[in-house]
Amino acid sequence: MAQDTRTVGTPKNVTQNHTKGGIGESTLRPDGTLKVTGEFAYSSDMWHEDMLWGQTLRSTVAHAEIVSIDISEALAMPGVYSVLTYDDLPAEMKNYGLEIQDTPVLANGRVRHHGEPVALVAADHPETARRAAAKIKIDYKELPLVTDEASALAADAPLIHEGRDDHHAGHVPHPNIVHRQPIIRGNVEEARKRADVIVEGEYTFGMQDQAFLGPESGLAVPSEDGGVDLYVATQWLHSDLQQIAPVLGLPPEKVRMTLSGVGGAFGGREDISMQIHACLLALATNKPVKIVYNRFESFFGHVHRHPAKLYYEHGATKDGKITHMKCKIVLDGGAYASASPAVVGNASSLSVGPYVIDDVDIEAIALYTNNPPCGAMRGFGAVQACFAYEAQMDKLAAKLGMDPVEFRQLNAMEMGTIMPTGQVVDSPAPVAELLRRVKARPLPPERQWETAGESADVRALPGGLSNTTHGEGVVRGVGYAVGIKNVGFSEGFDDYSTARVRLEVINGEPVAMVHTAMAEVGQGGVTVHAQIARTELGVTQVTIHPADTQVGSAGSTSASRQTYMTGGAVKNTCEAVREKVLEIGRRKNGSYHPAWATAELLLEGGKVVTDGGEVLADLADILEGEDAIDLELEFRHRPTVAFDLKTGQGDGHVQYTFAAHRAVVEVDTELGLVKVVELATAQDVGKALNMLSVVGQIQGGTTQGLGVAVMEEIIVDPNTAKVRNPSFTDYLIPTILDTPTIPVDVLELADPNAPYGLRGLGEAPTLSSTPAVLAAIRQATGLELNKTPIRPEALTGTL
Repeated sequence: MAQDTRTVGTPKNVTQNHTKGGIGESTLRPDGTLKVTGEFAYSSDMWHEDMLWGQTLRSTVAHAEIVSIDISEALAMPGVYSVLTYDDLPAEMKNYGLEIQDTPVLANGRVRHHGEPVALVAADHPETARRAAAKIKIDYKELPLVTDEASALAADAPLIHEGRDDHHAGHVPHPNIVHRQPIIRGNVEEARKRADVIVEGEYTFGMQDQAFLGPESGLAVPSEDGGVDLYVATQWLHSDLQQIAPVLGLPPEKVRMTLSGVGGAFGGREDISMQIHACLLALATNKPVKIVYNRFESFFGHVHRHPAKLYYEHGATKDGKITHMKCKIVLDGGAYASASPAVVGNASSLSVGPYVIDDVDIEAIALYTNNPPCGAMRGFGAVQACFAYEAQMDKLAAKLGMDPVEFRQLNAMEMGTIMPTGQVVDSPAPVAELLRRVKARPLPPERQWETAGESADVRALPGGLSNTTHGEGVVRGVGYAVGIKNVGFSEGFDDYSTARVRLEVINGEPVAMVHTAMAEVGQGGVTVHAQIARTELGVTQVTIHPADTQVGSAGSTSASRQTYMTGGAVKNTCEAVREKVLEIGRRKNGSYHPAWATAELLLEGGKVVTDGGEVLADLADILEGEDAIDLELEFRHRPTVAFDLKTGQGDGHVQYTFAAHRAVVEVDTELGLVKVVELATAQDVGKALNMLSVVGQIQGGTTQGLGVAVMEEIIVDPNTAKVRNPSFTDYLIPTILDTPTIPVDVLELADPNAPYGLRGLGEAPTLSSTPAVLAAIRQATGLELNKTPIRPEALTGTL
């Protein structure tokens, strides 16, 4: 795994501290060994004495009126404690949602998608709960389906949500459009006249699942004060709390939430799944209730990545300068809004890619349909756009007879570029350099199986261990792509994180405790928070308090924001604690050394030192006999604004991040099988706080992009709107045998506006890996390939 790191630029307020285990070191994750050995406790492992098991009954049809529900047989079963339907909900508020509260806790007279929750059961054994749910009789009267743009926007289209009163309703041309965002800049019609070549494309992006390995699960425990304690795997504790408390009819302080072990997320845990259901059953039975989805139910229990249709037009002059871009992006949001409005904002504002194009005409919409609800997934609208605009770049380069990398570099944005929204890119944007690095990397040897003799490994060939070829009909292809992703919440959202830090002496040694509500979903935030505390406070012993709602919100573990935002909150709070320490030190020792009053002082290695390295005192001596220093502070990034609803203009994003990929593939053109040999990547991370974690995030994101390129897609029957492959037998994800070598080239070009100069990094590699693989397959086969994932029949012409 190759790495090439360098830093350009000086970030603000960087503490030069060399305490062991601080920022910049690849310290090991505290949960890593436990997870590898199987000892880590995930949410599905939780247990409580005398607990019941919850089960959800879901709709078997995608759009129907509920004529009747008969729960009598289920209630009569031995071991069943409670059966709940919509009529049993305790509060006036019966819906929830991230932005638009359009999702019913349980279906109210109508189901809008396959797998919608209709009833709940609590029983003393999980099998009893499942059998009881199966005995509930529901009479459905099926209704006409809305499954695509044509059926959603027809003049006589059934309305998925009648009488909409949300804040987007007045700005959309049809009630079945969740949100619409145009972006207009320059004059496309005039720019088109300057174009020597014009290319068009229609692209289809399939519905991808987050495919986290730990299913949705949690434990709700009723409390003596009439409230409930909920232990759950989620991405945003406080957002869950804001949605849960109103439908339970409880004040927020009576719903106490604690993060339990999370087995992956990738956006799929931003929305409510079983949280409300477990609490309802616990309060109804006055017993602890545990809910754990099986894999089949998990496919219905969370949102997915939006499938999309994308229509693009680009023009360029004969010397390779892009003249204009026009596009329309249609995202299928499914039955409920979830994060669709924000995904539309991302898709539209990032649809131009990391290129300088002055004249654009962009429209992005998300539809309400009867398909499964879609929302957040790693890359959040930018993934679909990148797939399309990168295919367009290859088309333009081919039509001009130019090298595809050189063409991209010629049009690459840089620091100072103006985005289509009018926002100036005010931090490094090394797009051309990233492309140069992936192109300059040596290619892996060709047709290695022919020179390996008896040691030839069939796993290196398309088809792998199925032994379908020994190289006959196998063709190599190489493809490139680069993408742009925003970091943090955008469009005027009040995005903040909170951190509480406590510093005290325990057994003669200074110890720091960091308490946030950040959801650790595998990204390594708990590791980085400890590193920041060691750096800023100069201590080696740092305890990470379990995440819960007894501290202020940390926002969502999404949008590549947590290291920037909650890391920033930990840094700021530690700095304030450090100032308190120095105040005590000046009070106790100020008369003994003039540096206490004149020098810039740091905490390093358990001591107070000057910026010149002179030791003034032991930290433990200063804190001895003092009360613990305990502070809780919020951190906000610089403000953003909402995009104009007519022109799309506005400084809507906090930060941009970039990644490039080069894919090398071997394609069996006779059978349509693909082996991805290598996926080399280069990415600017601003500042690597933990290089081991950085490389892991980049390789993980790259692998998810590979999956949607060649295998991952939720198949929804267009005639019934039912999911056809809700299992890991039929929904395929990359295994270790499918995952190629992923060399990582890391740049560290500091963003002066960010803590430590860092740049959010978790999502960017998911963007460009997909179109790079598609470009390589196109080069190998000569096929246009405008749909993802690529299936064998698309390569063999046997569709």
